[in-house]
Order: sequence, then C-alpha cells, then structure tokens
Amino acid sequence: MARLFGTDGVRGIANKDLTAELAFYLGAAGSSVLAKTAHHKPVILVGTDTRLSKDMLESALCAGICATGATALSVGVIPTPAIAHLTRLYEADAGVMISASHNSFEFNGIKFFSNQGYKLSDDTEDEIEALIKKMKSDPAAADFPVGESLGTCKKCDSAAEDYLKYLLGASEVRFEGYRFVLDCANGASSYFSPELFKRLGAEVIAINNTPDGININRKCGSTHMEMLKEKVVECKADAGFAFDGDADRLLAVDEEGNMVDGDAVMAILGLYLRKKGLLVKDTIVATKMSNLGLEIFTRENGMSLVRTDVGDRYVLEEMLRSGYMIGGEQSGHVILLHNNTTGDGLLTALKVATVMAVEKKSLKELASVYRSYPQVLVNAKVRNDLKYKYMEDEDIAKMCQDIEDEFQGKGRVVIRPSGTEPLVRVMIEGENYDYLKGRAELLAALIESRLGT
Repeated sequence: MARLFGTDGVRGIANKDLTAELAFYLGAAGSSVLAKTAHHKPVILVGTDTRLSKDMLESALCAGICATGATALSVGVIPTPAIAHLTRLYEADAGVMISASHNSFEFNGIKFFSNQGYKLSDDTEDEIEALIKKMKSDPAAADFPVGESLGTCKKCDSAAEDYLKYLLGASEVRFEGYRFVLDCANGASSYFSPELFKRLGAEVIAINNTPDGININRKCGSTHMEMLKEKVVECKADAGFAFDGDADRLLAVDEEGNMVDGDAVMAILGLYLRKKGLLVKDTIVATKMSNLGLEIFTRENGMSLVRTDVGDRYVLEEMLRSGYMIGGEQSGHVILLHNNTTGDGLLTALKVATVMAVEKKSLKELASVYRSYPQVLVNAKVRNDLKYKYMEDEDIAKMCQDIEDEFQGKGRVVIRPSGTEPLVRVMIEGENYDYLKGRAELLAALIESRLGT
C-alpha cells in the first residue's frame, strides 16, 4: 500500500481516492492509535468544512471511531484551527478535520490532531497506516468491541461559540471606525470571520460567504484574490482579509488593493511582537521558499530568520524544538504559538488588524517595512532516480555558487526536487527580473543536460 498520508493528512478526490471505506478505517485506526493510552472512554473531536462530500465522509469516519468503542464528538462546520484549540479545551483524546483546505470541492481530506492540538508526526501517521493495513488484511485483528462497549456519536452545540470566545479573548482592541472586507472562500470561515469582526465593532463587508457544497474556493478566497482587491478599493475599506476553505491561512489586501502575503504578514507581526518584548530570540521561522525580502527585513531590523523545508509542519517542528513563537509560509499559513498550535487564519487577521489599530497606521504603511524581491521559477526535467543528486555534480554546484557570489547577499538560488514528478525546481531571487530569468534558465538547462534522460 502506497503511503496514505501526504504533507497535510490524507487527501484525494472524494468517493474515488478518499472513499467512505477509507474514512471508516482512518477513523478506526486513528482513534485506536491516538487514544491507546486513555484510561477512560476515548473522545475524538470531528469537524468539517463546507464541501458536498462532508456528510458521507463524516458518517464513515465517525462509524470507524464508534467501532473502536470511542465517542465521536461532532462539532459541525468549523475552521481547522478550531479543532486544534477545542481538542485541548475539551480535553479530547484527538481531533479530526475533514477538509481539503484550498483545493476545489471535489477533493476532500482527513487530518488528525493529537490531544495537545498538534498535527501528527510521520511516525504516528505510519503507525495509523500500519494498523489500517492490518485491519484490511485480517478483519479479526481489529478486535472491535461489541455490546455495551460500542462507541456513540454525539453533537457538540457549544463548539462555535467556544471558538469565538477564544478569538475574542485574543483581541487587544476593538475596531470601531474600521471597515474590513472578508473573503470567506465559501468555506469554514463563512460564519466565523464576519461574526468575529462584527462583535469587535468593525464594519464588515463579507463576500463569498454563502457555501452550497460546491463553490468552496471557486475563484475566491486566498487562492483567487482578484475579487477581494476590487471590493476593498470599491468600498474604500481599510483592509481586506482572504481565507482558504478551512481558514487555516490568511492573505491580506491593503487599502489600495495591494497584496500583503504571508511573508509580509510575518514581518508586520514579528516587528510588533519584538516591540512588545514577545519575539523569542528575535527570530521568525519560515521555509526555504519564503521571499529573500523577509531575510533582508529581519537582518536590517536586528532580527534573525530561520528557514526550514517547505510545509507548515516543518515550520512548527522548528518552532517547538527551539522555542520560537512565530513562523509560517508565504502562502499565508502563520503560526502564533502564543495563541494556537497550528496556523489560524482568523487569529492572524485579528492580529494584523490589531497592529493597524494600536500603531494607528494603514496596512500599506505597515507592510512598507517589507520589500518583496522578484522570484523566477524554472523546472528542469531530470531522471527520477537522479533528482536528489544535483549537488553531487561539480558543474551544477559551481554554477550555483557563482550565481550566489554575483548577488553579494542581495539574491539567492534555491533548488528543490519535486516530491511527485521527475523535476528539479530552480528558483532564483534578486533585484532584476530579466537577469534572474536568464540565470534560472541557464541553470535549469545545465541540470537537464547533466541529470536528464
């Protein structure tokens, strides 16, 4: 069996890749592994976003949980970060979110959280997969309970309000006099983000907040910013905030319709936390793909930038290992460990709005501390068995070093093999786009000539 878990849970086209049968086994194996040390009847929290397939998958997942004797506590449509928070708040044994994040509606996914609200390690995911394989090959090995030991599925009616209370408690200020446009991506934030900002006194203009099961992320939200940019300018709003389908990421738009991406958000929040003495070790954690501008920003402001492999799970691992408090990705996953254990788009929007109000500055003015450098990405087609050996080639290594030397600290070369295709991705950053494009194409051509078929 190929590995089920990807970089963010199990994901695929619902009823094709991610079937009801697989959801059942994930529920059964997941609850067995994550609650194996429980000395009580385990409780597993379950939430969904707004996709059409949520009912099918939730029913099957909860059946698997109940088959192990655990209680499936259903909280309904809710943002992914709410599952992380509520799992801790309710002292549940694990949390599960049914969502495919920013993907279109035909996709869905299942991601687990530990009883501490963290995404699972590779080892724990492997343990769940091994148990699924065992259950499928030998059903008797599942040793499911019978009679009065069976589990039940319960509804939790307080979850939405409990999550909102947590967010309201994280606010330092109110927003009377501010006008915000919120693009809810027809997803899990459709109720929560407008309600949050309304309760805090802001004038709210919500768009794409009428989910119908198939319009989630459709030309809206954090993957399609055009509508939000236009609406902010049209309504003379102070800022716009765009969420993805499960609301774990946030991208912003300033009052003139300019994009404020995850790197810029981390710069704004990092500087604010530093002024308050809350930026541990004066460090921001980002991935290898975050813009060079973030690196230069931290250096010029007496701060440090630590880079990790691509993926918010690797950012979180580094934050936990070294005690850092803020990290994230250019795509808008921003983790604020002062508040939550995973990326939380609503919390991030709240914090950006807070800095605007406290500093009495526009979002454009706040974002001006950060300058984004041009990036050029070129794919080199290579033999799949050679795609991780690019730096073993002396000519490739020399060209990479020569280009880095030419930049004199104002540019960089990032080479990253594709995880699924026979490609090596060449990304070069610097000040002059045409120069970067030429260098990236030259380096990609060399990689193809040395490692291609």
